Amino acid sequence: MQNEFLLVITTSPSQEQAKTLAHELVKAKLAACVQISQAVTSVYEWQGQVCEEQEFTLHIKCLAQNYVAIEQLLSKLHPYDVPELIALPVTQGLPAYFDWIKETTQP
Repeated sequence: MQNEFLLVITTSPSQEQAKTLAHELVKAKLAACVQISQAVTSVYEWQGQVCEEQEFTLHIKCLAQNYVAIEQLLSKLHPYDVPELIALPVTQGLPAYFDWIKETTQP
C-alpha cells in the first residue's frame, strides 16, 4: 500500500473555480474525492510584493499513478500562473476506503 495513494493539495481563488476543478478531476477518474474547504486567508510573496488573498483549499484523494495526469489537468485549467500543487503520500488508512479509491478511479 505504501506509495500507492496520495493526498494532493491545491488552492483556488474562488469557490466556483474550486468546484470546477474538483468536478473535472472526478469526471476524469483522476480523483475519487475532492474536498473543498471554506475560505482561508493566504499571505505570500509574489513578484516582489507581499499579498493577502482569500482562497479555497482542495484536498484531492487519488492513486499515485494518476499524479502526472492531475498535474497536467490542473496546469491546463488552473487560473494561477504558478498554482500550489503538493502531493503527500498516504501510507495508513482504512483498507475499504483505499479499495473505494481504486474502484472509483478506474477508467
